[in-house]
Amino acid sequence: MELADKAVGCFLSAISLTIFIYYTFWVIILPFVESDHFIHGYFLPQEFAILIPVFAGVALLSILCVFVGYVMLKSKAKKKKQT
Repeated sequence: MELADKAVGCFLSAISLTIFIYYTFWVIILPFVESDHFIHGYFLPQEFAILIPVFAGVALLSILCVFVGYVMLKSKAKKKKQT
């Protein structure tokens, strides 16, 4: 099982590093490259560089709030059941 955990960890690290490099190149370097260069074909329009992380953050925050609310309701019901 330890080898599988290491493989999954390496895979997730590689995916995270790839996303980080892609996003960094997209946001920091690409604006300085001429707009008719072929490299622009590999990237979405610049507006998505802000919209994608914002929507991902809102979704993550929403899921976190629902989870915390669910846990609070379960613990409240458990307390009420004990008394």
